[in-house]
Amino acid sequence: MTSTNNSNNAAPVISFGPRVHKSPFFDATLRYGAKSFTIYNHTYMPTSYSSTVDEYWSLVNDVTLWDVTCQRQIEITGPDAFAFIQILTPRDMSKCEVGQCQYMMLTNQYGGIVNDAVMLRVAEDRFWLSPGDGDVLMWAQGAAVHSGFDVEVFEPDVSPLQLQGPKSPHVARDLFGDWVLDMKYYRLAHTELDGVPLVISRTGWSGELGFEIYLDDRRYGDQLWERIMEAGKPYNIKPAAPNTIRSIEGGLLSYVSDITLEDSPFVIGVDRFMSLDQEDFIGRDALLKIRAEGVKRRLIGVEIAGDPIEGTNEHFWSILSAGEKIGHVTRCVYSPRLEKNIGWANVAVEFAEVGTEFVIDSSVGQLAATVCEAPWIKPEIKIPALD
Repeated sequence: MTSTNNSNNAAPVISFGPRVHKSPFFDATLRYGAKSFTIYNHTYMPTSYSSTVDEYWSLVNDVTLWDVTCQRQIEITGPDAFAFIQILTPRDMSKCEVGQCQYMMLTNQYGGIVNDAVMLRVAEDRFWLSPGDGDVLMWAQGAAVHSGFDVEVFEPDVSPLQLQGPKSPHVARDLFGDWVLDMKYYRLAHTELDGVPLVISRTGWSGELGFEIYLDDRRYGDQLWERIMEAGKPYNIKPAAPNTIRSIEGGLLSYVSDITLEDSPFVIGVDRFMSLDQEDFIGRDALLKIRAEGVKRRLIGVEIAGDPIEGTNEHFWSILSAGEKIGHVTRCVYSPRLEKNIGWANVAVEFAEVGTEFVIDSSVGQLAATVCEAPWIKPEIKIPALD
């Protein structure tokens, strides 16, 4: 990473090179005006085409297309693939059928969250993990080495896009046919578009209606991007990045920000996805102990007083009560729909009750904040009847 001469108050820039992975849609994102990138899972990911607010309104009113190849897929295949999947997560996966997706946490021996992922069961003994930012591939390969299971763990040639927004079903129908509207939430299907092999799932990280489109051959990246953008023109499609505002509103948590290795599923409120009576998985004993003893911290929603926050917090903001640090803000933003500052915070459990007040030591000074009910706007799931 390089930066321009800061003595001239120029903004930092990111330099491109062969050391970091480029998606098969990389050239298309540049062509369509991507003006900033981050590095996520060792891959360049666009973070802005216009502005976070403009892209937010495109997402909640129309339809957007995201390059999320940075969700680098991990394939687990072989005769023992399902048994191996089960030892990686405290979630009971026994009812997950072929063609189904599941949200899952990956825990270490101390009960900490290594990552969270969406798992796609693409065949009887073939699974894809779609993780957040972190070296999950190497972790899973390490777990497999002495597991005794007959599995292969590797990165396949699979590159996801997200088609998100209330008009995404219109675009998907025009591309693939009416059958795509009958897909249940968290289900997947194998298909082709102009001979290009794809997997489509009714998933996404937007909080709005949407689909993920997994390209199964990177040679067709540019062709697929252009095909989707052309189909989306009647619906005012725009290229966009994963939207911080909408993800915070909808309770879509971000690994390394809202979730860290220091957090157990109990801390971040996803323990409903666990089944600790299973015989064996990594972290079982630690999680049983944490459940018995209780947690010391909680992830909670907060509403923050003051003028609209510009952008988002670039680092964790300390939370103070009576002058003592009791936690930190993980992510916060101004919501234009709610017309208030909102965010997620990790605090000592005694300060986690709704209505609790404290002070945030922010980059713009001290701000009053109150614990509130969250998420603020629940994710859209049901596809309405289309004209």
